[in-house]
Amino acid sequence: MNSISNDYNLFLTFFNTYSRSGFKNINPADPLMLDLEDMMEKNNQFFYVADLLQIQILYTSQRSKDMMGIDPEALNPYHFFQATHPDDISRLSLGRAQLFKMANDLFLAEKGTALLSTNFRIRNAEGAYSKILVQLYLFYTEIPYKTVFTLKIHTNIDWFKKFAHGYHYYLGSDLHYFRYPDESLLLSGNLLSDRELEIIKLIEKGMSSENIADHLFISLHTVNTHRKNILRKTGKTNISDVIYELMESGVM
Repeated sequence: MNSISNDYNLFLTFFNTYSRSGFKNINPADPLMLDLEDMMEKNNQFFYVADLLQIQILYTSQRSKDMMGIDPEALNPYHFFQATHPDDISRLSLGRAQLFKMANDLFLAEKGTALLSTNFRIRNAEGAYSKILVQLYLFYTEIPYKTVFTLKIHTNIDWFKKFAHGYHYYLGSDLHYFRYPDESLLLSGNLLSDRELEIIKLIEKGMSSENIADHLFISLHTVNTHRKNILRKTGKTNISDVIYELMESGVM
């Protein structure tokens, strides 16, 4: 790849350049925009910018058509609910709630930035599901008016084969995570399997291991093995700490 193929400084430059005008009158012939579109073509990405308080998409890059089959000017938030894999919808809804909480916190503080990064299975332009890394950079501003803007980048990561179970998740303000995805980034965060998350949710509801085994039609030994694996993966000594952390981060 050449020098601009994965330089996220281009996204930040775009954000800083056009945020003062509320992302109006963006010139497609601007060399910055040409570099961005070139980079996204190489990296199989597209992005949009939205006002989170008005829940309004302000600008979408050209490759939404290539990746989701939706024209940039037609893209709206509900397309993502329609295109997300049914098994990921619950997590998408939780992530959306966490996103608006982050925006509200920034707005009340009247300063700051934040980052939410995770991956979903999203239907592509051909109708099949692709693994997509979603990175949302949030930014409080008072120019041209008080609000919280977000820059949301979608990156196809079908090339990454280590997501047999679990998923990447980051929530915070460390912009080290705001970069083109590599293996270390994608393996960070919550890598619990779907079954492990299911068991955690049942524990949170007050079910015993015996009840969970009966509910899921699996052996008690299998449930206890999952519980041990959950603690090993998270580095916790008890499940209640795992539940608290997952609820705090918006995963459940």
